[in-house]
Amino acid sequence: MHRQVSRWLTGLTALAGAALPLVAGQAAPAGTPPASLELAPCRLEHPRGLASFEARCGRLTVPENPNDPTGRRIELAVAVVPAISRQARPDPLFLLAGGPGQGARDAFVPLMGALTGIRRDRDLVLVDQRGTGLSNPMTCEFPEEAWADEEVSAAQFRSMAEDCLAALPGDPRFYTTSAAVRDLDSVRAALGYERINLYGGSYGTRVAQHYARRFPDRARSVVLDSVVHPTLALGASMALDAEAALRGSFARCAATPACAARYPRLGGQFDALRDRLAATPVDVTLADPVQATPTATRFTAGHFALAVRMLSYSDRTASLLPLLLDEAAERGNFAPLAAQAEMVRGELVESLAYGMHNAVVCTEDLPFLDTGSLDREALRASYLGETMLEGLEAMCSVWPRGVMDPGFKDPLDSAVPALLLAGSLDPVTPPSYAAAAAAGFRDSLLVVFKDKGHIQLGLPCAQRIVRHFLDAGTARGLDASCSGQVEPAPFFLSFNGSAP
Repeated sequence: MHRQVSRWLTGLTALAGAALPLVAGQAAPAGTPPASLELAPCRLEHPRGLASFEARCGRLTVPENPNDPTGRRIELAVAVVPAISRQARPDPLFLLAGGPGQGARDAFVPLMGALTGIRRDRDLVLVDQRGTGLSNPMTCEFPEEAWADEEVSAAQFRSMAEDCLAALPGDPRFYTTSAAVRDLDSVRAALGYERINLYGGSYGTRVAQHYARRFPDRARSVVLDSVVHPTLALGASMALDAEAALRGSFARCAATPACAARYPRLGGQFDALRDRLAATPVDVTLADPVQATPTATRFTAGHFALAVRMLSYSDRTASLLPLLLDEAAERGNFAPLAAQAEMVRGELVESLAYGMHNAVVCTEDLPFLDTGSLDREALRASYLGETMLEGLEAMCSVWPRGVMDPGFKDPLDSAVPALLLAGSLDPVTPPSYAAAAAAGFRDSLLVVFKDKGHIQLGLPCAQRIVRHFLDAGTARGLDASCSGQVEPAPFFLSFNGSAP
């Protein structure tokens, strides 16, 4: 994770009360011309050097406090990947990343090849949301495996949150969704677009829906992929959703003859491994994939839960889980699982700005959790347990609540056309969330991909549906029949892959 050494000096206790109100649509007085945004040729590089794309990049200066235009200012990193056609459509597609805490460039440059069909007729616009990427990144150290480590106490979570706050280069109260949608509209105006389409993935769906709420005349359509509906407070049910998706993946294996024959005791193996690691962590030696030097590491229950959770996000990585679990349970070889945990942890550390992430969840989620209705017994029995919820409660007890528009958590009632995509085995945003969001749009279509996980945009079928939806500007009559022909990745039966 990038380290920031500048210190945020505002007192914490006085800010930990109600969220600060923010009235949308008042970014500038009536008649004020759009802020200046000059673009220059640039290249967007794939993070692993696999590809690069021509674009036009610039920076838009906006107030850090949206209600104080004379105060401190920050820069938003903006990139426009121009349409291939010389007769491009006037309404671009804005790409909104997830997390919360991921920058748009990091999230979407690896997907540019998949977006070629859409880019043929439309500009693609990437705005690193304030606090992420290159837009005054609010980064700090926050070990991901702590969320599943039962030995991490509430006091330790509070201490980590305080250390994170001390490292931030800005005031975290102003890095929420309500501020971000005003930034998006400022970018839209500065680029001269009358109306825009928005694609949001995961947390980005919250941003897209709130933009449609606050700027309905500017939103031509929204594509919501792996959806967080407006009234949802994430955190309370995350462990239960992750458990349901994992058990669903095990059920898919049991219903697949080759997988069932190869791994007949999969659920029992998983439970035994979890109990064993909770009692006694395992020392593992891993070979660095670049330097090939051996590294000793301790593989804990927290590392195990992190690896399992993140591998569950995609059917492609979930197809590895039975093999990795069997290797650990039957042969005592924890190295493959430990290697996956290390890779996942490294990717998270590099991609998420935890200061911005915490600003969002401590303003828009934790204060609205109905913990009294939770099935605590089921939560304790899940492989993530209560640690994630307890960690959020502890962290947010010291984190300042930020700006939030009036009505932010109200159900939507929108005339903006919406296409919603979901995977039936999504461990964090199950299809029921998308169904709840679809009810807020008068013109909508929900497409569920069987046995798929989180984020569907990488599927050729999803890309075709999105392209046709954008062209039509309505979900009515949209042909999504290809979704019924999409198959999940086959399970690995050995380290050589699946059966022929």
